[in-house]
Amino acid sequence: MAKVTYIENSGNSHTIEIANGLSVMEGAVQNDIPGIDADCGGGMACATCHVYVKEEWLDKLIKKEDGEEDMLDMAYEPKKNSRLSCQIIVSDELDGLTVNIPIKQG
Repeated sequence: MAKVTYIENSGNSHTIEIANGLSVMEGAVQNDIPGIDADCGGGMACATCHVYVKEEWLDKLIKKEDGEEDMLDMAYEPKKNSRLSCQIIVSDELDGLTVNIPIKQG
């Protein structure tokens, strides 16, 4: 289990515990975190689970695959620290992860 904090664009934050092996997107959907739409259900066929990962966590994540980069090109205001939360798999190493949710999903 790892605690992940989701920060809405409004500043509201939600810290939840997510079981190892689930994605950050699945944790958001299961806990009704606003702003993570997950229209494709984690199939990496949309960018509606787009998040901004705090810089200090980027090196702890698995590198982006080309497919994720392609989907992020369609996201609303992608940045260097943009990730699809469906591609971030929770593990003990990610305990304390913080992600910011964009003002809207693409």
